[in-house]
Amino acid sequence: MTAPAPDRAPAPLPEPAPVRVARFRSARRIPAALTALAVLGAAGMFLYDLAAVRAGRPGMQWRGALARRLEQYTPADPEVLVGAGILAVAGAVLLLLALTPGLRGILPMRPPDPAAGVRAGLGRKAAAQVLRDRAMEVSGVRSARVTVRRSHVTVRAASHFRELDDVRADLEPVLAVGVGELGLAHPPQLRVRVTRAAVGKR
Repeated sequence: MTAPAPDRAPAPLPEPAPVRVARFRSARRIPAALTALAVLGAAGMFLYDLAAVRAGRPGMQWRGALARRLEQYTPADPEVLVGAGILAVAGAVLLLLALTPGLRGILPMRPPDPAAGVRAGLGRKAAAQVLRDRAMEVSGVRSARVTVRRSHVTVRAASHFRELDDVRADLEPVLAVGVGELGLAHPPQLRVRVTRAAVGKR
């Protein structure tokens, strides 16, 4: 008695024309708030000291002590170089946070009408769950792990019966259709790996 032939895998959807969609940007509220508080505090102290001196009162002692201490150092001293390096690194980090979009966990989706100005995004975990469910529907797949990145999707499937090449041949078009149906603005490349499932000891 011959086994019934497996269902034919659906054909992958045609690749849509590329559409330029901006990535979602993080508000960076915590770094912005901390930077604003630091600048506001320093500016407030200097402004208060300046107003006190203009009013005929003595300036703050810490400013005079700081000025006298700075007179003892030159730009070539190690303490000055270390302080300058720390400030440079902090400035580079703040600049990087300002320029990078952030929100890497959200993938921009293809808008139905680019002129409408409507934006939508799909979480990577949700996309991975959808593709994992698709992989588990393929005959012979016992378990599957899906990792979704911005440029590629990696699927590691384990099969407990059937030939691995046959499982991979059925799995790739099913996942290709699944990636296309996610509606992402930049569809990632698909990488599929099928291995033999480990048999537990009795």
